Amino acid sequence: MRASTHKIAGFGNERSLHSAVKGWIAEPGDRFEVEVDGFVVDIVRGDLLIEVQTRNFSAIRGKLDALVKKHKVRLVYPIAMRKRIVQVDGASGKPTRRRRSPKRGKLIDVFDELVRIPWLVKDANFELEVLLVEEEEVRCNDGRGSWRRRGISIRDHNLVKVVASATFKGVKDYLSFLPDTLAQPFTSKQLAESLGVSLRLARRMTYSLRGMGALQVAGKAGRALLFKVSE
Repeated sequence: MRASTHKIAGFGNERSLHSAVKGWIAEPGDRFEVEVDGFVVDIVRGDLLIEVQTRNFSAIRGKLDALVKKHKVRLVYPIAMRKRIVQVDGASGKPTRRRRSPKRGKLIDVFDELVRIPWLVKDANFELEVLLVEEEEVRCNDGRGSWRRRGISIRDHNLVKVVASATFKGVKDYLSFLPDTLAQPFTSKQLAESLGVSLRLARRMTYSLRGMGALQVAGKAGRALLFKVSE
């Protein structure tokens, strides 16, 4: 994992976070928005294709599946380890309130999205770079947002800075998330307790690790599946 302070640049009319992440990872000689095999790729760096996805891996699944058949592909995904909520006025767009979000993202949260594409990890042409970032979430009380937020809509996400990054290049890299103290075989519940995470996230981890071939089913404990590291 590394920390860095690359200059942030803008790219057209993209969402701010997506654009800023592209600027952070950009290097001299990169080509942007290049058509490859019928898809527009964020960055082409020599024989490497780089795609930035800030939300929902399902939206990019088909594109990645097609590209890895012929090309080396790196997927870059930011996780907000610290977030500031900025409330703006609906008419002027000016900030009216700022506060810190109590939610803290962690590297392990990548499984919330990785659960959608675990089979890609087995492909030698695929790698994943996770960025731990500080960001601003811009909200507006315009009545158009989710009922869960009482109509408050999320207008944008702004990158404040990249705190650290970690790259995963193969199945074995993802096994580093399993604690050394975890006895095998284990259930998703035991994994959750060992890591101090929710059962929901632990289940997404075991599903993803099974999907990429890192874990295999070793029986049952009652109604719960038992898992062990694949040999």
